[in-house]
Amino acid sequence: MSGGIVPGAPLPERGAPVPFTPEQLLFGGDWSPEQWDRATWREDVELMRRARVNTVTLGVFSWACLEPREGEYDLAWLDEVIDLLEEAGIGYFLATPTASPPPWFTRAHPEAMPVRPDGVRLTHGSRDTYAISAPAYREASRRIAAVLGEHFGGRAGLRGWHLHNEYGTLDHGPHAARAFRTWLQARYGDLETLNAQWSTAFWSQRYGDWEEITPPQDTQYLHNPAQLIDFRRFSSDEMLAAMVEQREAIRATGSRAPITTNFMLPTWNHLEQWSWAQQQDVVSIDHYLDTTAPDAETHVAYGADLTRSWAGGSWVLMEQNARGISLGDRTVVKSAQRMLRNSIGYIARGSQSSLFFQWRASLGGSEQWHSGLVPHAGDDTEHFRAVCALGETLERLAPVTALPADGPLVAAEVAIAWHADGWWALETPHLPHDGIRYAEEVRAIHRSFWRAGIPTDFARPGSDVSGYRLLVVPCLYPLSEEEVSWLEEYVAGGGELVVTFLSGLSDPSLRIVPGGYPGALRELLGVRVEEMRPLPAGVQEGLDDGSVIEEWAELLEAPGAEVLAAYTHGDLRGRPAITRSARGAGHAVYLSARLRQDSRDRFLADLCTRLGIAATVAGAAERGLEAVRRRGAGADHLFLLHHGDKEVTVRAEGTDLLTGVSAAEGLVIAAGGVAVLALAPDAEASLATGPAAMPAGG
Repeated sequence: MSGGIVPGAPLPERGAPVPFTPEQLLFGGDWSPEQWDRATWREDVELMRRARVNTVTLGVFSWACLEPREGEYDLAWLDEVIDLLEEAGIGYFLATPTASPPPWFTRAHPEAMPVRPDGVRLTHGSRDTYAISAPAYREASRRIAAVLGEHFGGRAGLRGWHLHNEYGTLDHGPHAARAFRTWLQARYGDLETLNAQWSTAFWSQRYGDWEEITPPQDTQYLHNPAQLIDFRRFSSDEMLAAMVEQREAIRATGSRAPITTNFMLPTWNHLEQWSWAQQQDVVSIDHYLDTTAPDAETHVAYGADLTRSWAGGSWVLMEQNARGISLGDRTVVKSAQRMLRNSIGYIARGSQSSLFFQWRASLGGSEQWHSGLVPHAGDDTEHFRAVCALGETLERLAPVTALPADGPLVAAEVAIAWHADGWWALETPHLPHDGIRYAEEVRAIHRSFWRAGIPTDFARPGSDVSGYRLLVVPCLYPLSEEEVSWLEEYVAGGGELVVTFLSGLSDPSLRIVPGGYPGALRELLGVRVEEMRPLPAGVQEGLDDGSVIEEWAELLEAPGAEVLAAYTHGDLRGRPAITRSARGAGHAVYLSARLRQDSRDRFLADLCTRLGIAATVAGAAERGLEAVRRRGAGADHLFLLHHGDKEVTVRAEGTDLLTGVSAAEGLVIAAGGVAVLALAPDAEASLATGPAAMPAGG
């Protein structure tokens, strides 16, 4: 890979992401002028002005238009588009189009197409069809990035570089095999160490030559778990190296515009986001809700809190759906009210933007039923009028973009440990319960805090968590010795730790820690699990504190811990289920059972009460009101998002940015409505009493 990064080599040193501080909230979305004629371009720009759009993303899937033949470029049409935008005062992110190589690339470099685990090499016909380790693909990607950087890097309207799109294509072919071996050599040094870490004595898998190792392709029965998780780690690192090559190619042209790439949530994850965040100027995400139920509101908060934590502060929402999005088996649709409320929900938790995929709904192509800000029916629609209302609303919220001089953007006393290793480990087949999913367990914990109105961060294992009073570790299956010490130091220093089942069972190579579960955490937690006792599907049992459990239970001893709750069923009756040990100045709680969501909510809310961890606005969550306090320069902003069905009244020494109404005597927020109060940093807010404050059904 001449000119690229050597596989397995350390990436260039780079600091944390830069706080992104535009003067206004960015509003708009992906615009694909290559799909439309010039008359539509001009119409689009006029509609953008009507809607107060100030930012679009260009070029995400335009490689075939920008480089119609290998080494031949047509940039004139994009110059013309950018001229129209800049004349209208509309900024833009410019993408490198490498997520979708053009047909000429496929024909010229068939070996650069990805190979599935079953050995089938894919061909052109969709997006994301490339072998990330193929020299031809990497060279072509660097080349197009450099051409774009040289030509457009100095344009006045350029807000930032959008590298690639939703990295995540896994390749199991020969290019990946060579790069994987190089990565493994850098990780383990020699085959003796690899064989020991991978437990290759099992099933006669011992490797005698590096060339014997391949990516985990389809095989007769079960793969080696260590090989599986190392391949996921390698794939993330390899894609990150490809992204960094594009970044360096653009930087070499002299362009200094911020650089980002859009992470993707929620249903799949092929990246280790903490390390990726450190290689970007701005962290951005595409976030598509996977439900139309009220729980969608918790999903907005989950995605936003997670991204703010990766970024260490402000971030960019690069894509969300405006109205309908097809998820294959169903279509998720947002109402106009929910589109506005969700957009403001992301901003409350740190986003500096409300960007969408896409600006105008496509008439043809694979995603023609993906909604746009301009629907198929055009601008004379209820939907487009709602888009214009959103643009007007976001202009009024411009003051929230100013970041605090120090401290967090959202102050939280609770953190949830999160790492891609946990996700990938629980995707390993043939675990004691293949139905338990990492993302679902993390979201369930976060949902409990959301329902209690308690601000929450996510924490990278090994990071500084001394500022949090409560740290929850859900289903983090592999833990290193350093990460175990990290948890021990947190508790010894006075922290309250909660660890759930399926945590700490293995080392990073997915080798079980012997002596009883949960492995290296036994001493810290004061417990020893003899057996796992998964519950049959649909079966629920009880604990003696009134909690209801499902899916998971364990045969547990607690020689060094206080028993907080015991099982009440079968031969587990009377045995410990939830325990708490005192260690140093702090405590470590162990949940050996999977609590049903309402029981989990109650347990964590009671724990926060005991620790003195308060909701942002007392009593708000019970009335369907989500309250988030975003710190700023000179003023804080209290975001109030009403998901309930009865109006509520809030009192505070502040003024609503959206209406200009003071909340000193009580601000009424209608069901489904929103308010954003500008507060002094030391000002508090409370729910007013009276009929307007009654909860739904009260």
